Amino acid sequence: MAVRRVLKMGESQLYRRADPVKAFDTPALHALVQDMFDTMVALNGAGLAAPQIGDSLRVVIFGFEANPRYPDVEPVPTTVLINPVLEPLGEEREDGWEGCLSVPGLRGQVSRYKRLRYRGFDARGIEIDRTVEGFHARVVQHECDHLDGILYPMRLADWRLLRFEETMEEPAQPD
Repeated sequence: MAVRRVLKMGESQLYRRADPVKAFDTPALHALVQDMFDTMVALNGAGLAAPQIGDSLRVVIFGFEANPRYPDVEPVPTTVLINPVLEPLGEEREDGWEGCLSVPGLRGQVSRYKRLRYRGFDARGIEIDRTVEGFHARVVQHECDHLDGILYPMRLADWRLLRFEETMEEPAQPD
């Protein structure tokens, strides 16, 4: 299909709550999902949300076997997740460095739930229900934040933990 332009931090559409998908297995929905995958793969992303390419719908995709932007993480199954519902499993959280195609060139350390159950539908309307942890759980939370108009810098507990990728070093812990 097409590699689409990714909206960047500061563009107002990224800060809106996306609308639920009401019709599944349609040519328009399949075309959107294909454009999302084309765009994510072209930019070496780990995931992408529809609002990032200008479609205000509750659709996220994610997954990879290996990713040059995240070389040390386990594979994540390729997934289309529509109208997601997230349920943290416990209070345990993990800090981790995140990047975003809508915030190019930066990484920030964000606290996310370590274990998570997510539910939703694929593009054909088939139900998805998974329990995940680690990087998989982080990616799902990051992408689903986009559906609520949240970019990862908005989740930073300490702005000293925001870095340009080319200057990434493990920072000293804040006082």
